[in-house]
Amino acid sequence: MSNDPYKALGLTKSASDAEIKKAYRKIARSCHPDLKPDDPKAEAKFKAASAAYDLLKDSETRARFDKGEIDASGAERPERQFYREYAEAPGNPYRSGQRPQDFGDASDIFSEFLRQRAGEGAQYTHGYGQQNIRARGADRRYSLEVPFLDAVKGGSTQIQLPDGAALEVKIPEGINDGQTIRLRGKGMPGIGGGPSGDGLVTLSVRDHPVFRRDGNDIVITLPITLDEAVLGAKVATPTIGGTVNLGIPKGASSGQVLRLRGRGVKAPGSKTHGDQRVELSIVSPPKIDTDLAEFMEKWRKDHAYDPRKGMKI
Repeated sequence: MSNDPYKALGLTKSASDAEIKKAYRKIARSCHPDLKPDDPKAEAKFKAASAAYDLLKDSETRARFDKGEIDASGAERPERQFYREYAEAPGNPYRSGQRPQDFGDASDIFSEFLRQRAGEGAQYTHGYGQQNIRARGADRRYSLEVPFLDAVKGGSTQIQLPDGAALEVKIPEGINDGQTIRLRGKGMPGIGGGPSGDGLVTLSVRDHPVFRRDGNDIVITLPITLDEAVLGAKVATPTIGGTVNLGIPKGASSGQVLRLRGRGVKAPGSKTHGDQRVELSIVSPPKIDTDLAEFMEKWRKDHAYDPRKGMKI
């Protein structure tokens, strides 16, 4: 991604959280690969915006980036990692309060550290003797967009590491947008035989054309015909587990909500599922023919009613 996530979203550092979210959604709506499958520039713009949004939507992570503690990929900057983990190590002559002889420029210290870390373990050599350092490697942060159904039902996918290797990521059932998966030992290698850091994968859940999620409930809008609303019917209805037949009661109205128990998302760490809420939407025929028009005119004359009666002021 760009070294400037704000630029990837077309914003500046002064942007509010709401402006960041709005900018990301605007780019997602215009550049999503599903909408422009043969446009590599649009895909690249969408990926850059997704990575930028993953970094900036979390206030703590955004603050760390603004302070220069992490880079645009979310990884801790090498020089900060050095000072945080090693500068205060016991026996280090450059610790606060110690004044070793021949103290050089800080960049020289860091250069020496980088040179030595390539060997069999990092060491500091100074006038007071030699100090071996063993430390855990830094964590690496990744962003991953997953399909809606993979997030609610679970699945697995792969991400590409900076060195070109592929890393499998198992997606737990019911995971939410913005949650982070920790991959033990998949971060930067340790120093002096220390353990590797972890891989932190922040998920972004792709919108679905039919399903929406509200907590552990799945929500859909179901179009029904005029006769199905008046007479009632059994209507094929999509759920995350497949199609089921839903009973539409006689006299159904647009906006009426029916509930399919247990057809929602399985709560993480639980055996229970949420429900699916089905909001009905009556859709008129694409063309009103003479028979329907004459019937409705006669029906209205004999059975007129006012559904807006309670709205009069």
